[in-house]
Amino acid sequence: MNLKSLLLSSDERTVRILRRVLSDLEIEVEHCQAADEAVRRITRQRFEAIIVDGANADDAANVMSAAKAAPVNKRALTIALVESTLGLKGGFEMGAHFVLHKPFAVERAKASFRAVRALMKRERRLQMRVPVQIPVECYGSGRYNATTLDVCEGGMAIQFSGRVAKESPLRFSLQLPDSKETLEIYGELAWEGNSQQAGVRFKDATDEQRKTLRLWLDKQLPEPEPDDPPVNCRLTDLSLGGCYLTTSSPFPRGTRVTLAIKATAFEVRATGIVLVAHSEFGMGVEFFQSTTEQREHAERMISTLRDNADKSPEVHVEPDGLEVSSPDDSMDAFHASAAKTSGTEDALVELFRRKFGMPVETFMEHMREQRGSVESASKSASSF
Repeated sequence: MNLKSLLLSSDERTVRILRRVLSDLEIEVEHCQAADEAVRRITRQRFEAIIVDGANADDAANVMSAAKAAPVNKRALTIALVESTLGLKGGFEMGAHFVLHKPFAVERAKASFRAVRALMKRERRLQMRVPVQIPVECYGSGRYNATTLDVCEGGMAIQFSGRVAKESPLRFSLQLPDSKETLEIYGELAWEGNSQQAGVRFKDATDEQRKTLRLWLDKQLPEPEPDDPPVNCRLTDLSLGGCYLTTSSPFPRGTRVTLAIKATAFEVRATGIVLVAHSEFGMGVEFFQSTTEQREHAERMISTLRDNADKSPEVHVEPDGLEVSSPDDSMDAFHASAAKTSGTEDALVELFRRKFGMPVETFMEHMREQRGSVESASKSASSF
């Protein structure tokens, strides 16, 4: 099953390059020249990506807003193509997850869209639903009984039996068919339907729980699609809360990612979210540390990176889906939650959060200044 994208642009050169690039990456392109036509298609067809030329900022913002309002495309990846004079901030203000500067050449565009394709595939896989009826016990301030209507890697649809839960999050207990283990997983109610139905989005699933779900779903799907290989990155900056990685194929802002360092005798993994995405240059990642498991993984990752800093360790990064469907207001809510969980201020992560829309050169200058102040403070502390 091919990935599908919608492209809104009246620039012949841009359309020609993207058709070639996306075709090479096995991504279908439906091209529209008018915003009204793009909105009509968005409401009727599913796309994994919505690519919008920002030459007309109002049209671009309207199309991205329409995508988020359409149930079939509200989790589609949105990409803005902007002139360098508009900058990253202008593209993000339109509602984009990812911003590419025009004009671009074939190889430059291909490098950027490699990571985009990996995320598109991962998002589609997360949403592939298997119809199945399984008894579910739900626990909050009370106990509720329900039955699944379908299950996917990112959540499930359920129908309550009797009393309907109005609280969130909840702990869910269910046993997948042909499995001896009971899955105990937390989730939040994402939507409410008719006849006591609700949608559940899994929350803070452990690596083992994700693996269990993925293996079971793979057995149910006729031809499970393999994920793209990880993106190879190099570390440049590190703090207790996050890191900056250089790569020609960064993932879009708001992408949940898994970072891994592999050696002959060991492998260290941690999870995080991309807060800064600089096309063809790199990305800033904040480590997830809201659960005990996430904190332990982040601590091991930080320790390993610090121990190997002089060797410029290679970090393998793969996408695990979009943390938020909208990269603006929802990202603000995520930041507030993360800050409350950590309880401490991290200068590097704060730079990622507040300066993500800066031009790359300006952002790098700020990061160098911050790096210098940290090194100076370390030297002063070591002199006592």
